[in-house]
Amino acid sequence: MLMSPVEFFRQLPKKVCPECGQHMEEQAESYLMECDRCLSKRDE
Repeated sequence: MLMSPVEFFRQLPKKVCPECGQHMEEQAESYLMECDRCLSKRDE
């Protein structure tokens, strides 16, 4: 039996920053891989 799309997306693992390992808050239409803290460090 097929899983409902809603259940599929609920079961996906949380997005994790590859630099520091912090869990990131998902945002629609966001393709960023690093968290805000790591991105701000990169700009300095």
